[in-house]
Amino acid sequence: MPKLDTTVPQTARIWNHLLGGKDNFAVDREVGDQIIASLPQLAENARLSRAYLARVVRYLAGEAGVRQFLDIGTGLPTADNTHEVAQQVAPDARIVYVDNDPLVLAHARALLTTSPEGATDYIDADLRDADTILREAARTLDLDRPVALFLMGILGHIEDDAEAKSIIDKIMGRLAPGSYLAMYDGSDTSEANNEAVRIWNISANPKYHLRSAARIAGLFEGLELVEPGVVPVTRWKPEPGAENAPEIDQYCAVGRKP
Repeated sequence: MPKLDTTVPQTARIWNHLLGGKDNFAVDREVGDQIIASLPQLAENARLSRAYLARVVRYLAGEAGVRQFLDIGTGLPTADNTHEVAQQVAPDARIVYVDNDPLVLAHARALLTTSPEGATDYIDADLRDADTILREAARTLDLDRPVALFLMGILGHIEDDAEAKSIIDKIMGRLAPGSYLAMYDGSDTSEANNEAVRIWNISANPKYHLRSAARIAGLFEGLELVEPGVVPVTRWKPEPGAENAPEIDQYCAVGRKP
């Protein structure tokens, strides 16, 4: 397991700070505050991205009938975690979280709660290690039945599109037909967002790389995109009354394996 280093800013802890959490250190808050100075709306963007995750979980557990979730790069526990939302809709839902941040692992002890009918587990593994992830996930999930793979805000840490697509294909290739991929990541749609990521990459670890909507769409090749396709997170099946929420520089999509 990697050693906890409180002198180097870490993505999960910076994001936790942006969401108003307390599970971070001074170095994380310093970078987060620098980014907010460049892009004041980033904290709100973090909240809206989190709201998208909750809508996706409700859609998949409800309308799509999915009962298994593999959430890679889950980050630190916060409000509306995947298992909480899924088991509100389907108490028998089974969720496996994956991360390789030592602080996330420490907090996973508290996160590993579940409804009596369902199950929740945590895997300490890297996104690139598909074999370990799938082997360990199979202890909790039935990989012969549909699984929803979540890659929320994590593929931006993979600079090369071909490598990102290879990671997706390795995991989705082992999941049953009818499985889903859901993701969001930052987009290069504004100079302010580009500047915020430049500041992030000066100090934070790992670095983050923005993609256009077209490049994000390319990651879904071979999957059937769920309407409305690749859109800002506020435009993906918004709650009633939220249809006029502002577009933000976080793009998302959900795809189904035929």
